[in-house]
Amino acid sequence: MKMLAAVLAMAFVFAGVSTARAEVKTEVVEYRDGDVVLEGYLAYDDSFQGKRPGVLVVHEWYGHTPYVRRRAEQLARLGYVAFASDIYGKGVLAKDAKEAAALAGIYLGDRKLLRARASAGLDVLRNRPEVDPKRLAAIGYCFGGTTVLELARSGADLASVVSFHGLLNTQTPGDARNIKGKVLVLHGGDDPYVPMKQVEAFQEEMRNGGVDWQFVTYGGAVHRFTNPEAGNDNSKGAAYNERADRRSWEAMKDFFAETLK
Repeated sequence: MKMLAAVLAMAFVFAGVSTARAEVKTEVVEYRDGDVVLEGYLAYDDSFQGKRPGVLVVHEWYGHTPYVRRRAEQLARLGYVAFASDIYGKGVLAKDAKEAAALAGIYLGDRKLLRARASAGLDVLRNRPEVDPKRLAAIGYCFGGTTVLELARSGADLASVVSFHGLLNTQTPGDARNIKGKVLVLHGGDDPYVPMKQVEAFQEEMRNGGVDWQFVTYGGAVHRFTNPEAGNDNSKGAAYNERADRRSWEAMKDFFAETLK
């Protein structure tokens, strides 16, 4: 019994050392879409061996802020290689909501350009030596949710796509037939920026395109429900909701367990 106890104790010591050495590595990555310089953020856990699934993360309409990098690090802790991409360009960040709307409007009005910027980020992720190119996913928040849905509609090789409180409209609903992976939409039930007509049109688009899709609605949640920086006043149309944030993250994890296994 003493010998067994000693062996178990030693095992726990080694386990503790292994855990302590596990570390999320991060790297700022400069890349391009044509002549435009972009700056992304790579995160992965270096304690994992071999190739693993990769997840593209697309930012909100304010641009590539620390928030999207934190999400990439969270994904890295789950065992994924995460790349927080950049749609606007290196150093381009909105100072306020008015400026954010103007920046996002450029790409929402030109979905071809939006898809190209998203695809450039996906290429960076796909070509990383740590990544299994056959197991790729994309997630996005608000503007980023719209972006990853457009990336899927472009026919990108994605096993799965997750939109967190993103706009659901598109200029080319017929492109849903190009979607190769499964789609999960995580939506605030009281989001004033995504009216019921848009929800219904999106769901009809998915049906017509023969897509394997899921749509989860969180009661009492509005736009930006995953971001604490949005405050807690639902009357403003965008506000943090801790319960919806937690539930939506768990829904994404379950979805990835199925689609990226």
